[in-house]
Amino acid sequence: MESLIRCPVLQIDPRQRSRLIEIIQNIRERIREARANGWIGEVEGLQVGFDAAMARLNSLKRSPTDGRPQPADLAMPVFTDDAPPPQQGPGGPEYRP
Repeated sequence: MESLIRCPVLQIDPRQRSRLIEIIQNIRERIREARANGWIGEVEGLQVGFDAAMARLNSLKRSPTDGRPQPADLAMPVFTDDAPPPQQGPGGPEYRP
């Protein structure tokens, strides 16, 4: 389940907040168990899933509760004129198709 939570394109329905909290509690319990048994690698993997789940929960706090998708701010593109001026040869400006 933690691998799904870590997926960057996963959109969690805000109505499933309680389920996400259950998942976080389960991961927390599994981390305690892994630490008690000395399973260091397991603790590290579970911690990554726990951090991702907490980030998802925090993002749900900022989203609307009616399940509607939020508009994404794509920002305005910035154009710069960093291109050098065209070279002029004996026949005038360089031709560029």
